[in-house]
Amino acid sequence: MTTTGAQIPAPTTWSRSSVLAITPVWRVGALAAVVAAAATTLFALGAKALDVPLEVDGEAIPMIAFAYITLWWSAVGTVVAALLARRAKRPARTFGVTTLVLTALSFVPPLTTDHIDTATRVTLSLSHVVAAVIVISALAARLSQVPQARQ
Repeated sequence: MTTTGAQIPAPTTWSRSSVLAITPVWRVGALAAVVAAAATTLFALGAKALDVPLEVDGEAIPMIAFAYITLWWSAVGTVVAALLARRAKRPARTFGVTTLVLTALSFVPPLTTDHIDTATRVTLSLSHVVAAVIVISALAARLSQVPQARQ
């Protein structure tokens, strides 16, 4: 009498691209948003520690505002990414171009607001870059795993 044992499958190796390919766009966006919110808040705290006033019209910008605004606009970016994943021929490229233009436009308010000093303008603009690098790169990497749409 012979017995057959259960076959044990070989261990699966996971690459970054294989994990990204099965992770929903919204989940990648949510994780990137949380990381970016923490990063922008830490960036602002670091600027505050270096005596950057972070004030507009004499009113201090609350530290929580950095996280809140980052989470809000990251959610918008995630929705854009999800729509492009379904509709665009080349979603990663379209997302990259779109978000780079929107990031450039995000510099307008800090640069044009009255009653704000130069150090605060630079800090606010750089905080946009910090958030954009984190969120855009994560979502673009995820979108690069979306199969190209059929023509």
